[in-house]
Amino acid sequence: MPSRKTVEHAQKDLREGKSPSTAAGEFVREEIEHIREGKHGARSTEQAIAIGLAKARRAGIPLKPPAKGKTSSRTRKSATKDYESGQRSPKARAPNRKRSAASTRRLKQEPHTAASKAALSRHAKRVAKRKG
Repeated sequence: MPSRKTVEHAQKDLREGKSPSTAAGEFVREEIEHIREGKHGARSTEQAIAIGLAKARRAGIPLKPPAKGKTSSRTRKSATKDYESGQRSPKARAPNRKRSAASTRRLKQEPHTAASKAALSRHAKRVAKRKG
């Protein structure tokens, strides 16, 4: 569950006319901070970013799922599901506690180096190179 402050920052970005990806960046930043604080880990920087984007979509940020050919079909399906759940009115039902605990337990076993400055820098350079 994202913090109230993160959601407020993201909504402020949207009100200012910034793009949904900029607003979603607040959630990614929060996720990086969680890893650095030791709340949980991530296998890679990509995973940390993906977790943040998924949270943004579920929180109602109108961030569209990736286009066909950009990512795997599994990622696209997951993103579509998150996007749709965020666009609906909030559910009255609480999240599944067992599933939530299981995913948190798994993430706690992952390394914390994915959020280091060096890892983020390497990731940014690799993505920039790919974009040309």
